[in-house]
Amino acid sequence: MQSQNPLIADFVKLANAAAGTFAGMSREARDSAREKMKEAMGGLDFVSREEFDAVKDMAAKAREENDALKARIDALETKVFGHEGPPAKHD
Repeated sequence: MQSQNPLIADFVKLANAAAGTFAGMSREARDSAREKMKEAMGGLDFVSREEFDAVKDMAAKAREENDALKARIDALETKVFGHEGPPAKHD
């Protein structure tokens, strides 16, 4: 037969209640911190990896087209002027 001391029983109830309260507070603090972080990050302009890669590819293509156009202009100037670039202006 087990005898229960009311003081010990009350202490166990208090400890269980405190543990439950602590668990709830830590869960609430974690959720609150997560929400604050989302709000802070939401104000920043982030792009997805797919968007970044798409713009990177567009920039590379534009660079290649620019190089090709420069080569065509240089070839045309050589054909027209006999050298690259228009004749130098003399003041």
